[in-house]
Amino acid sequence: MVEAPSALRRWFVFYFAVDWAVGVPLLVAPEILLRFFGWHEIDPIATRLFAAALIAIGGQSLLGRNGSVNEFRAMLNLKLIWAAAAVIALGIGVLSGGPALTWLGLAVFVGFFRVWLYWRIRIGRAVRLVESPNVT
Repeated sequence: MVEAPSALRRWFVFYFAVDWAVGVPLLVAPEILLRFFGWHEIDPIATRLFAAALIAIGGQSLLGRNGSVNEFRAMLNLKLIWAAAAVIALGIGVLSGGPALTWLGLAVFVGFFRVWLYWRIRIGRAVRLVESPNVT
């Protein structure tokens, strides 16, 4: 049986901390926070929905940090889809003249996409080796 590496478990806890550190303030006071960072047009409902996604995905990262390798694989798939969609959305925002903070968000999501892709490939290889070892 393949176990999730402790480093991946730590990444999940770190991701929880980042998601909640950003998500909770955006949920509570989106207008104040975004205006402080240079946003001029703010949709508080859309911002709170984004915050809710951060809180949910981050919360599951903390709750699932001791799960099975299959649970990690499923969460990594979700994180990859979420990060890829966020990269596309923020990339469009950058190209359409979004505030400077958009670049930071883009960089963060690109970074997390790379981390999750690395771990998804690594977990996938480990599971394949256990499920179908070469017999000579």
